[in-house]
Amino acid sequence: MPDKTTFDVTFKTLRGILKPHAKRLLVQADTPALYTLALRDVNDRVGRPMFFGCVRKGKAYVSYHLMGFYGNPGLVKKLSPGLRKRMQGKTCFNFTTIDPDHVKELTAVTKRSVARFNKKTLEKILPW
Repeated sequence: MPDKTTFDVTFKTLRGILKPHAKRLLVQADTPALYTLALRDVNDRVGRPMFFGCVRKGKAYVSYHLMGFYGNPGLVKKLSPGLRKRMQGKTCFNFTTIDPDHVKELTAVTKRSVARFNKKTLEKILPW
């Protein structure tokens, strides 16, 4: 199991990918183990701000969740094989350490997700 320092560095690196988008989005959590962003102008079906993404430090890995993959299979198709191996489910990537190439790729994918995951595009696909 990786040591705490490795997880801290991985968490800080992944948080650094989401943090530049905090002005446009809503910061819902900012703790040493969780950083969560939501959309300001779109709510989920029960009225909460729509989840956008997060970084979560767990016991075995650091997770990077990005909801922009839902409804946009083109983003997944463009992922490198190395990053795709890190993918768990449809929107989650798990890391113990992170490669600089993965940081660069996740930064680009996150930027595209912020541009696309907004009220105008979500109104077309959300059932509520």
